Amino acid sequence: PVANATITPGPLSHQVHTGDPVTLRCSVQVGSAPVNFTWLHDGQEVAQGPLLELGDVSVGHSGTYQCVATNQLGQDGHRVFWALSPELALEVTPQGHWKRAVATGVGGSLLFLVLLVCVAVGCHRWNNM
Repeated sequence: PVANATITPGPLSHQVHTGDPVTLRCSVQVGSAPVNFTWLHDGQEVAQGPLLELGDVSVGHSGTYQCVATNQLGQDGHRVFWALSPELALEVTPQGHWKRAVATGVGGSLLFLVLLVCVAVGCHRWNNM
């Protein structure tokens, strides 16, 4: 039977910013193949397979994630074993875009200021010739 399902990356609380790429991996420490994985987001099934690729996340991706690992015993599969991972609490904050926008704005302002100083120095030297 499958046992000890885990989600990586840990820890059990994970904070990311909007636009960050997020991929979660589910694995088991014990269990004979084939092992099937089902992903839950806030208790609702959202995907199948060992990887859950959320891509560039938005605030709507916030919530708890779990994976359910299952396998079967015997040819007829009449005994199904399952292991539920601990919950991973994913918090997506919108700060990422704001910080990038501020950094871009500051960088653009500094570039404009440097160009303005260069033009002023150039005009001053031109007039002194």
